[in-house]
Amino acid sequence: MRNPLAVVVAAIVVLGAAAPLWAHHAFAAEFDGDKKVKFTGTVTKMEWINPHAWIHIDVKGADGKVTPWMIEAAAPNALLRRGWTKHSLPAGTEIVVEGYQAKDGTNRANGSLITFTDGKKLFVGSSKGDPGAAPDAAEK
Repeated sequence: MRNPLAVVVAAIVVLGAAAPLWAHHAFAAEFDGDKKVKFTGTVTKMEWINPHAWIHIDVKGADGKVTPWMIEAAAPNALLRRGWTKHSLPAGTEIVVEGYQAKDGTNRANGSLITFTDGKKLFVGSSKGDPGAAPDAAEK
């Protein structure tokens, strides 16, 4: 017969190890689904890191002041499956970003869709999802 205490301890260990997996997918913990943002900016760099890639852009306001923003994207593997490459966003590229602002009001957003100056669109992989975006491939 199994030791009931050993089974309980094993279950706690397994659930404890899985908790970080659930936590990193909590869109609502960091971003506000009611605060949509859309702005034009220039890419300064893109970080292909797990669990989410990050796009860094400079956004120039109407007053000429430049404000840096960080855009959370999907995991690098998910971006590759959607048509992205490490060369999709070189520094200096001008893009329009659509997404959802951070709850704390900082210049961070969970990205949904990127539009290039030629009209090409790429789904960034918002954790919230976006029914108007192409979830599996680059759009032309």
